[in-house]
Amino acid sequence: MSYSREALRSDYERDGFVVVREFLAGSDLERLQKELRRYIQDIAPRLAAGDVFYVDPQRPETLKQMHRLELDPFFEEYQHSSRWSELAECLLGEPGNVHGVEWFNKPPGGSNPTPPHQDNYYFCLTPPKVLTMWLALDDIDESNGCMRYLPGSHLRGIRRHVLTQTSGFSQGIADYSEEEQQQEAVIRAKPGDLLIHHGNTIHRAEANRSPTRHRRSFAMVVHGQSCRRDEMAFDRYSNERKQQQHELGLA
Repeated sequence: MSYSREALRSDYERDGFVVVREFLAGSDLERLQKELRRYIQDIAPRLAAGDVFYVDPQRPETLKQMHRLELDPFFEEYQHSSRWSELAECLLGEPGNVHGVEWFNKPPGGSNPTPPHQDNYYFCLTPPKVLTMWLALDDIDESNGCMRYLPGSHLRGIRRHVLTQTSGFSQGIADYSEEEQQQEAVIRAKPGDLLIHHGNTIHRAEANRSPTRHRRSFAMVVHGQSCRRDEMAFDRYSNERKQQQHELGLA
């Protein structure tokens, strides 16, 4: 792993995302993979519904998303790893705190697209010094749902989101255009590659069309220490979500 932090920060500030190839490799990557397998086998079956999502709840092999892994002793300690925190601090421009350890999957042959969205639409943080560090755990390309970013979108504020039917991603951008899709950066990744995006960066992923390949990733959300929740924005988000659910007969 070799990279220039100055170059990464310049790219991050311009594009709203960066890619660090081989951020984890060898025994470091295998250790994380081993602990994730343990967690999926031993802990995931006991998680509350809001912390775990399946394509089909009756089929454990369709596990697609887990939240709050930091409640597990291994991941509670792992979230403070200096390898991760020093890189996050470089990009944020200040020390950060982890506010979510997560795992994502698009199982083969049955996943839905991830709608275009901005993480900070949910977080409502100001100033928006928040980022997601997303580590590929599989070979990821167009066929199994690689990440797609809209470069520079973090500089243009938060867009209007509406309710979606995608489990685990309740909101998506209302007016995302074909022209914007054509401007996307399509990011292929190998196990251990790290994608980092700003909380305001628009991103999405297609469905996994592969009949055999998973698309798994490990992620941590990091807030800069100067971040505070904008309570007015959060109330507005909450009210909009409730209204949309009511209009669709979901609440």
